[in-house]
Amino acid sequence: MVSIEAVIFDLDGVLVDSEQVWDAEREVFTRESGGDWRPDAQRAMMGMSSVEWSRYMHDELAVPADPELISTEVAGRLADRYRERLPLFPGAAEAVERLAARWPLAIASSSNRELIDLVLECGGFGPLIKTTVSSEEVERGKPAPDVYLEAARRLEVEATACAAIEDSTNGLLSARAAGMRVIALPNRAFPPSREALAVADVVAGSLGELEPALVDPGLGSS
Repeated sequence: MVSIEAVIFDLDGVLVDSEQVWDAEREVFTRESGGDWRPDAQRAMMGMSSVEWSRYMHDELAVPADPELISTEVAGRLADRYRERLPLFPGAAEAVERLAARWPLAIASSSNRELIDLVLECGGFGPLIKTTVSSEEVERGKPAPDVYLEAARRLEVEATACAAIEDSTNGLLSARAAGMRVIALPNRAFPPSREALAVADVVAGSLGELEPALVDPGLGSS
């Protein structure tokens, strides 16, 4: 069994209760712009990079604006809401602190770069995160492994020696494709598919369960 040398968190749906916020703001923007919102749109866009989901809104939801403008506008609305109240999950900061006491941490997120930085600033745990990667900074978004592989590279740790904490179908598949130990923390509003959940090494019910021995079974009860 490979010993864990680093831990990589997803952001939306794991540390920040934001999937519903993304859903609401994308829907409002789509309708305001004269596009055609679909009930399955949010699930389809979960895990996509900003380049990918803004293109999806343009191509599939008929939003007439340029994809780059779509991304900027939607991310700006999210930032405004975060500044008013950052929707951290209960126990998020404590989970980060607990794991940072043992391992270097990273964030591998599909959020825009400015939103990742804003969450770290407003959440107060930025100094505990060694590096962050937005999927807009790699070639492909989740479920491709690119964002996790880049996070491992920046941490200077082999991907197979990393544990990834994920909530969504695309995120779980991404972490598995990267060869990492996969810890599922299923999103209750947008639960992962049964097939995606099956690739997880372990399923946690809450952030409070993220103890070192769960992340690395080799630690036992130490």
